[in-house]
Amino acid sequence: MVLTGANAVAAPAKVPEAIGYGGAVASIDQDATAIGISVLRHGGNAVDAAVATAAALGVTDPFSNGVGGGGFFVFYEARTGKVYTLDGRETAPATADEKYFQENGVPLPFADAVTSGLSVGVPGTPKTWQTALQKWGRLSLKEAMKPAEQLARKGFTVDQTFQTQISNNIARFSAFPSTRELYLPGGKPPAVGSTFRNPDLANTYRELADTNLRSLYNGAIGREIVKTVQQPPKDPASPLNVRPGRLTLQDLSRYQAIPRDPSKASYRGLDVYSMAPPSSGGTTVGEALNILETKDVRKLSQVDYLHNFLESTRISFADRNRWVGDPDVQAVPTKQLLSQKFANSRACLIDPNKALTSPVAPGDPYNPKPCATTGPGGTILNDGMSTTHLTTADAWGNVVSYTLTIEQEGGNGMVVPGRGFLLNNELTDFNFAPLFPGVPDPNLPGAGKRPRSSMAPTIVLRNGKPFFATGSPGGASIITTTLQVILGRIDRGFSLVQAIAQPRASQRNSALAQVEPAFLALPEADVLAKQYGQGFNAAAAAEIGAATGVERLPDGRWIAAAEPVRRGGGSAAVVFPAR
Repeated sequence: MVLTGANAVAAPAKVPEAIGYGGAVASIDQDATAIGISVLRHGGNAVDAAVATAAALGVTDPFSNGVGGGGFFVFYEARTGKVYTLDGRETAPATADEKYFQENGVPLPFADAVTSGLSVGVPGTPKTWQTALQKWGRLSLKEAMKPAEQLARKGFTVDQTFQTQISNNIARFSAFPSTRELYLPGGKPPAVGSTFRNPDLANTYRELADTNLRSLYNGAIGREIVKTVQQPPKDPASPLNVRPGRLTLQDLSRYQAIPRDPSKASYRGLDVYSMAPPSSGGTTVGEALNILETKDVRKLSQVDYLHNFLESTRISFADRNRWVGDPDVQAVPTKQLLSQKFANSRACLIDPNKALTSPVAPGDPYNPKPCATTGPGGTILNDGMSTTHLTTADAWGNVVSYTLTIEQEGGNGMVVPGRGFLLNNELTDFNFAPLFPGVPDPNLPGAGKRPRSSMAPTIVLRNGKPFFATGSPGGASIITTTLQVILGRIDRGFSLVQAIAQPRASQRNSALAQVEPAFLALPEADVLAKQYGQGFNAAAAAEIGAATGVERLPDGRWIAAAEPVRRGGGSAAVVFPAR
């Protein structure tokens, strides 16, 4: 089956919720969602729809994701009732060491590292698509990528979010002729309402599909990526100091998307599956849920619920920062972090009348003791906020929750000349130096190592069957957003779309919580501000995340849910609407 312009569907207006049969797709973009629905309508399954939707997002949401990046893919297979995951995280060059982001023993300024060749890891997104389709899909890679190729060639309508993301990056994008020519035609962002075409990306998609990715991982596209990294195509007139990177074609040729066991937590009799390390999403969400399992969140007042939610993530982030890294390089206590015994030893830290003081010190998951801590606590603030999440389901009951990214908004700022896609700056997710001298740091750079992530694509099962799935972009706030959606749906009486729409707050073991203005406007905010001393830092978070999800109703219908407002609103659709 090959989807063409003749049998693909036109993109409808964005709606945040759709209910019906035959499968569901939710993403941030209506063109991408429409392509996913078309795949389902023409016989594809949830995996096929997820890959096709992701490829389309690489066209319409290119400052958040694309073939130059990576991500994590979580799949519930209805036939077996099992959850599988793929680790498509980018990897560091073979020459990387713990001082990769240091000069003369001093860590580079974060912004300098972002816009550089040093920040680029081996892209994992194309391998993730290929591997997922080979394992569980019904379409070939060529078939799944074809609609996105056509979308890039014919173009799509520029919205305010697309234009704003370019405007946010004018200084960086202007420094690279290849980026400037694509995204700043005539020296300014394309007008809202205009048609944006990317024929270079269309040709890249065709070449990737025709060569079954050989061109990227051991061929022409790969050589061009390496050249861009090692010899950044900077305009000599730009004042930016753009450092070259060390990525080689050998680094690309060694890359694999790795099947891993999912993380699993039990909460209120439900099974919560997500991504295990090197993502910290599954373990940190899981630990927070286990901490909240010791409370009856359903019976708490809104103030007490929000207080416990914020403290659960403050504590779980303390443990994330100390213990989670690439499990292929060092031991990561995934099982211990997700144990209820460890969560119980941490839950006793929560004072019902006042907030903890950050940074909270980590606990010892290998030897949990009530309220005990080990070593100093640390806060990590350098997190790229631009990522995307999509969720799909099909008529057979399969579900995909997939988060993918190029890290910073606009990645490292460099479009590979003639190829139409931005490179990632994912390696800046490593810590540039140990958080504390003499304390082991699991997230320092290393040869072939995968940096710690916060992506938390999640699938919740009830009695072994899908209940709902969700996930979000937002850097480290992915974890708190995903947790908030889960709690809203399970404990606070919200529908899935209502849980996604709730005002958000994010506490990540820092002195002040990051919150949205709408959260500050809640009646409970004043009470929480008194508990939290100085209150909240609203200025840093105009909006947090852009979640999507799907839910299975008892009668077999699917609900697709997306953001009503954030990032211009998301797009939810089903194959056969039936409310």
